[in-house]
Amino acid sequence: MSAPSLRARVRSEMTEEIKAVARRRLAADGANLSLRGVARDMGVVASALYRYFPSRDDLLTALITEAYEALATAAREADARVPRTDTRGRWLAVGHAVREWALAHPAEYGLLYGSPVPGYAAPQDTGAPATAVVFLLVGAAAEAAQERPGALPQSAPLPEAVRADLRRLIDQQPGEIPEELLGRVFAGWVHLFGLVSFEVFGRMEATIEARREYFEHQMGLMADLAGLPSGAH
Repeated sequence: MSAPSLRARVRSEMTEEIKAVARRRLAADGANLSLRGVARDMGVVASALYRYFPSRDDLLTALITEAYEALATAAREADARVPRTDTRGRWLAVGHAVREWALAHPAEYGLLYGSPVPGYAAPQDTGAPATAVVFLLVGAAAEAAQERPGALPQSAPLPEAVRADLRRLIDQQPGEIPEELLGRVFAGWVHLFGLVSFEVFGRMEATIEARREYFEHQMGLMADLAGLPSGAH
């Protein structure tokens, strides 16, 4: 394969510089992002950026997609470091990876899970990286269920409307997982991002100080709900 042309390299470098400056503005101003502000920080006119990002929404989409991919990569790498048979360890490792990434990148996390950006709607192509974490949790829970059939603790039955939603999601993915199990994993997924959001956005100030320990305890409760055994098997 031939090396990229000089024009292609310059374009790639300029694109990365624009995104880097935009991330710094996110850290300072939140999602109140504009091409004009980014251009001002770079010392160029706003029209110079239109060749790279035709609108603010295109720049936001690039930042959101990269943030989802970075979060997914952190979660996948954490999952891969745990023995496959230690399904509970994998569940906890994914949770801790999400928390650690979010605390290290609060501006990007806020762009993904904070208040919606006024006037912006994310395109459908952000969907795959956005669901990577939940499918890692599904994978761990499904493997645990195969090893220990019937191990799920008793709980209230799923409402039929929710069961239908879960069945629709199951039918869109390869493999099979009971609706009851997927419902429990989704509860863990929602709980995970609720815990992380409370910490990142300062909702635990003056309440919980031992936040890592509290997080691990809560993720353990969700692992219990999903039927994940303690220890490697």
